[in-house]
Amino acid sequence: MPELPDVEGFRRVAAEAARQRVRDVEVFDPQVVRGLVEQVRGRYLGEARRHGKWLVLPTSSRDGDDPPWLLVHFGMTGMLLRCPPGEDVHAHDRVVLHLTRDDLRYRDMRKLKGMRVVRRSEVDGFLDELGPDAAAVPLPDFRACVGRGRRALKSALMDQSTVAGLGNLCVDEILWRARLDPKTPTTELDGDRWRSLHRTMRSVLRQAERAGRVPDRPSWLTGHRDDPGERCPRCSGTLRRAKVAGRTTVWCPACQRG
Repeated sequence: MPELPDVEGFRRVAAEAARQRVRDVEVFDPQVVRGLVEQVRGRYLGEARRHGKWLVLPTSSRDGDDPPWLLVHFGMTGMLLRCPPGEDVHAHDRVVLHLTRDDLRYRDMRKLKGMRVVRRSEVDGFLDELGPDAAAVPLPDFRACVGRGRRALKSALMDQSTVAGLGNLCVDEILWRARLDPKTPTTELDGDRWRSLHRTMRSVLRQAERAGRVPDRPSWLTGHRDDPGERCPRCSGTLRRAKVAGRTTVWCPACQRG
């Protein structure tokens, strides 16, 4: 599933297409679009930005109007690709923006999410329904949002209205590195552990953003989730696998005692 690091990679793809004019739009599957994506035809793409798992594609204004912007969510299997004009359409290409020099393609096998077309004036209101972006939230806000109420850490971190952008792989990796049990109630964290959790989250996200995905490196928990025997890369203990917050969760009971 695309998480914050993946969407940051898609933002970089979109950034390479900035300042190009949308010559035409092809919608191969209307089910993945809310609104009339054809409204962006003839406008120029602006600098893409990201909030959590959402990608925001601005378009240029005409005579001071309130231009249509694209909000893109990648669901379980979505991606954004920059392709040369004339390349054969893939079976899972749902929307194609034909630009001055490139094609920008929204491709999704399972089409669980998709594109929303909203006016520029509506974007902030839509994003306000999400929590602060996980890659940018400062410690005081992070503690206030995640620590609100009594919940298991895994559940709180996965809640997009609490903090935006973290998915299953990121949260498991962060909690493993911070040596915190995913079922630990948020009310049991003291100041030092909040600082450690926040610092660890920022470090994991920085490294994963550079890779454009959550890496499966040998030193990472994600590199061993599917190994036979599933051994912890830190202590060689046996990893445990169970449903936490409704998601398959992997952790090391020997290391993560918080």
